[in-house]
Amino acid sequence: METFRQVSPPDREVTDPHDLGGDGFGPLKGLRILELGTLIAGPFAGRLLADLGAEVIKVEHPLRLDPLREWGHARYRGRALWWPVQTRNKRCVTLDLASERGRTLLLELVARSDAVLENFKPGTLEKWELGYDRLAEANPGIVLVRISGYGQTGPYADRPAFGSVAEAMGGLRYLNGFPGGPPPRMGISIGDSLAAMFAVQGLLAAVYARDRDPRGLGQVVDVSLLEACFSLLESAVPEYDRLGIVREASGTGLRGIAPSNIFRSKDGAWVVIAANQDALFRRLCAAMDEPELADDPRFSTHVNRGEHQQELERIVAAWAQQHDAAEIDAVLTAAGVVCGPIYSVAEIFSDPHYAAREMLVEHVDSELGAFVGPGIVPKFSGTPGSVRWSGPWRPGSDNGEVFGELLGLSEEELAELDARGVV
Repeated sequence: METFRQVSPPDREVTDPHDLGGDGFGPLKGLRILELGTLIAGPFAGRLLADLGAEVIKVEHPLRLDPLREWGHARYRGRALWWPVQTRNKRCVTLDLASERGRTLLLELVARSDAVLENFKPGTLEKWELGYDRLAEANPGIVLVRISGYGQTGPYADRPAFGSVAEAMGGLRYLNGFPGGPPPRMGISIGDSLAAMFAVQGLLAAVYARDRDPRGLGQVVDVSLLEACFSLLESAVPEYDRLGIVREASGTGLRGIAPSNIFRSKDGAWVVIAANQDALFRRLCAAMDEPELADDPRFSTHVNRGEHQQELERIVAAWAQQHDAAEIDAVLTAAGVVCGPIYSVAEIFSDPHYAAREMLVEHVDSELGAFVGPGIVPKFSGTPGSVRWSGPWRPGSDNGEVFGELLGLSEEELAELDARGVV
């Protein structure tokens, strides 16, 4: 079965790749972060911080580059399209951290930075003699954010992990899918992305704590993919603890929450209709020209609707099948009922709200030309983030700027380090 379909995207003219709009001013301007991670969780956290104005310096090994450069099933002009988005707004350098000179240069960068972000297997930094104690010697105020599968401690700390396994052992997969069926994954790496967002939260909280500490000391922020997934289980934990309830997969809706599900329209599209609160349900009944349902004893309260969920959803489904998706959306929105169509990315591109909110932002790449990537979240009224440049393709593209201007190395020294494979 195909997992993607291709449509014809709009043509775009190539403009100056350095003129993407935005002046680089954002709420995190002045914060310098060293990103040592690869693939998804670490680089995504770095991207979120860079989007908001932080100076993020991405460090790659000169010979073993981030696999994200080639990640993804589709190619445009021979290149993967995730790299230039995930690496946007970052400065990219190469550095062999296993070498003595590479470690020295990293520690010089640490002395001039606020935080280090890494998502290696626990013990990797220590193997390179770059554990937190050594980083703190170079900069007592440094914040070290560590993302791993199971955390830096505990019996599973050394166990290899991917986001897919964290989603499974963190409880998310068990709740996904239909009763009695295999627990499917989402079509994205949700476990890694959740951990990245917790990493950003932890980094900013640790910097805030350091800046309030008279001693100005940093600390370690330990983020586990497993725990990031587990944290989203809502009430499942106390329900099991006090009542012995094991929440199960519930398909397209939630057990006891009705009507709140997807319903198929006359033209074959799927629409979410969520009217499980009393006032919303009364509005839905009026919009369906069945106002009497709101006073029906089976449906008059939230609890009663949950007890008669299947019966009620059949009524709503029968109404939805008489109308096209656009009509359902228009009628229910006008009535104040929560609803919305299920979009593919193609439909997102045609929705005016995404454009009005600047969530489809043009990137201009030196090799790919102009393409659209996701916008900045969240929005700031006074210090908005921006897409300032697309992720660079040339390994070590910013070596001269970072090692030369920031650390004061000469061109001759850089050339010598390059010849030795240090950068």
